[in-house]
This record gives sequence, structure tokens and C-alpha cells, in this order.
Amino acid sequence: MAFKDLRDFVARLEKEGELKTFKEEVDWNLEAGAITRRALETGLPAPFFEKVTGYPQGYRLTSSVLANVKRIAIAMDMNVETPMRELIEEYLRRQKKPIKPVTVKTGACKENILLGDKADLLKFPVPFIHDGDGGRYLGTWHLTVTKDLDSDWQNWGMYRHMLHDSHSFGVLAPSPKHLGIMADQKYGAKNIGMPVAVVIGTEPICTFCAATPLPYGVSEVDVAGGLRGQPVEMVKCETSDLMVPAHAEIVVEGEIMPGDSKDEGPFGEYTGYRSGAASPKPVIRVKAITHRNNPIFTFSCPGVPLDDSASVFSVNKSAQFLDELRSKGLPVTGAYLIVEGASHAIAVSVKNAYYGIAGEIAHVIWSARHGLLTPSVIVVEDDVDPCNLQQVFHALMTKCHPGRGINKIDHATAWPLIPWLSEYEREHRIGARVYYDCTWPVEWPLADRPVRQSFSECYSKEVQEKALAKWRAQGY
Repeated sequence: MAFKDLRDFVARLEKEGELKTFKEEVDWNLEAGAITRRALETGLPAPFFEKVTGYPQGYRLTSSVLANVKRIAIAMDMNVETPMRELIEEYLRRQKKPIKPVTVKTGACKENILLGDKADLLKFPVPFIHDGDGGRYLGTWHLTVTKDLDSDWQNWGMYRHMLHDSHSFGVLAPSPKHLGIMADQKYGAKNIGMPVAVVIGTEPICTFCAATPLPYGVSEVDVAGGLRGQPVEMVKCETSDLMVPAHAEIVVEGEIMPGDSKDEGPFGEYTGYRSGAASPKPVIRVKAITHRNNPIFTFSCPGVPLDDSASVFSVNKSAQFLDELRSKGLPVTGAYLIVEGASHAIAVSVKNAYYGIAGEIAHVIWSARHGLLTPSVIVVEDDVDPCNLQQVFHALMTKCHPGRGINKIDHATAWPLIPWLSEYEREHRIGARVYYDCTWPVEWPLADRPVRQSFSECYSKEVQEKALAKWRAQGY
């Protein structure tokens, strides 16, 4: 059954041992970030901070709510032990059955309505997350709503938002991000302001979908309904026609005006490194804030994976790539955006039907809009589980020929946050790509192909069952 709001989900995480409540005071200035980062790097529960330095009782902070596969499985109302490969396939099945939202007159997010000068961002415990960040970050685990100027389509995205002052904040959303396209090519071209709503603290699937790479014109709220198995309840904003989840904790309404920019950054990013120096980016000027009583402010502490974005991308982007490959008729059996690789590497398993199939797979991935962030592709055969890094690395080291198996593509378009780019390459978006062919050459006779020595391949089913029965008898 779908969760109504963040509070229901947090209660379920606590029941499953996936959330830890801190009753003692925690400082929003670096301390909450440090506790979160330690939790991420050591596999501890998601931290929930009940008392934040300098803020009234009831103004709470939480983070890492979808930072591992178990929490994503819980969000999708699946068994907590669901393996990654099954989670990806189930995501694809549900995504293909979208459910439209329903509009309600009001919701919990309207319990408090602050307009104009009363809409003070500093009323909330916006965290200063990493030492070296350019400021406090309002948006790191949220959804940002914008509307296409030429249609009724409203887009959800997840873009970082740095606080400038109590009534304004920045946004990092260069093209081909949808917000960037809208701001530059639609509203900017007509020199008019673009309404924006930043929604903080939704039930988990809404935020999950905001971070999902869907095509331009596809509504994330419909996909969220499909993943939840029931529609999302939506309510209209106070100062625009934008629609937001009715049970959200906090909604910040604002506007981007063409040419209005201010330095934003740096920030500790999903790549595991601090991003480059501060640079001018669009500013969002606040018009209104609505929020629940005793609001819960959600944030992410990106860094060396695992973290929220890496875990979410390992499911939704894997599914998107898998769907893209299958739509081209390629005999792929699995795909996994390697969570430890910060979105930069994907493993794909395939029935090795013909010469050059690894190159075809790589180029399909790179032609996808979200393929820009994934310059490394590892292609393995279908006897390898792409979600099992032990098997993938073994295939990489034993089946990928250092000469013919590693195929480098020079002068490719780059995503500017990739850490190995030089400053010149980052500025001009010049990069490179590589794919690793970890399949046996199709021209090799079957008898010449090495036979992998593993439990499932060395022994008959009969012997396997006898061995398993004896292990079970020992209590394993």
C-alpha cells in the first residue's frame, strides 16, 4: 500500500530498523551533515534529528531516506530483501502503467501560508552540509516543479538550490536539464518570468521520480502514481498555477527572471568530489511558502557513494537504460548503473549473438539523454549478473582483452561535473568515452571457450541440491 506522506514512510523505516532518531540537539551547521555522511559510509540507519540548534521544537531534519536498496524496496511496498535486479524489473513494469494524479482543494502543506516578506527561508533549518560548500543548501532532496510555456505539462526535477538570503536561492540546471531548457528557450526567449515551486518532504516515490530521467513532456507525477499503485493527491500553489503534492512538508513558491543571476557553489556532489568554483547561475526569488505544522526538512549529503542519489539512480536509471536497449531489439538480459561508480559506469549483460554487439550497446546508452553522465560501459555475457560486482569485475579482468576489448571514443560531449575533466574540457564540455567488451569472441568454437568454475556451473543440479541440503542441516 502506498505511503500517504513522508511521516508514514519515516515511521515504517523506524519499524524496519532503517531510521535512527536523535533526541539530543544537533547543529544544522556541518554537524547534521557529518552525522549523515558517517551513516552513509558505514551503512548506519537514516538519521532523524528532532531538535536543531537555533530552531523551535518541532522543526526537524532528516536525511538519507532512500540511501540503500532496502529503503527503496520499502518505498515501493516490496519485500525489504528484494534483490536489485528484481527491483529494476519491477520499476519498469510499474512505470509502463502510469496513473494520473487527482486534484484536491487543500492539503496538509497548506496548514501555514506565508506570503511576501513573511515568506522567510531562514525559518527552516536549512543545513550547511559539507565543509567547503558555497553556502547553506535549501534543495538537495526535494522536487522542483516548473511548467512548459507552450503546453499544460508540468515537470518535476531535482536540482541543487543554494540559499542566497532569506528570500532568494540559486539553481544549477544547465541544458539538457528540463528546467534549463524551459528557462533559456521558452521563458527567456520571451523575456518573461518562470514560476517555480520547490517541494521539500514528500512521500518517497514523488522524490524518487523527481530524480528519474524521463523524456521531455512526460509527467513524473503520472509515473509516481504508477509506481505507487494509486494517484498522487495534488493541490494548486498560492501564487501560480503550478501543482504540488498536497501532503508535502514544505512548499517554496518563487520565480526566475531572465538575466537574474548570482554566484552559486561550490558543493560536495554525487561524484564524490566538491564541484568547481562558484559561478553565476539563475536566482529564484521567493513569493510564498506553505508548510505543515512541525515540518520535517529533508536533505541529502552527497559524496563518495553510497548516498541517496546514487542508490536511486542505480534503480531508475538502470531501468531507463534497460528499456532503451530492449526497445532497439538488443538481446540484453540486465543492466545496472553501478552504484559505487557515481553514475559514471554501467554494466550490461547480453546474449552474445554477433560480432560488435558490445559497441552497439554502448552507443545506444550514449545516445540516450541521460547517457551523457555515463561515459563507461561494461558489456558482459548473460551468465554474469550485472548487479553482482564480484562477477562483473571477474569478467572485466579475465574476458576483456587489453587490446581489442577496450574501445575508446575521443572528443565526446561531456557532463561538466565529471571529476576527471580538466578546467578547459569542463568549460567547453569536451570529454571521452570507453566501452569494455567482456564477451568471448563469437568466432571462437564453443570447445575453445574457457569454462567458468562456479557452484552453478561445475556441478549437476543433483549434486548442488545435495550440497545445499547438507549446508542447511548445519543451520545455514
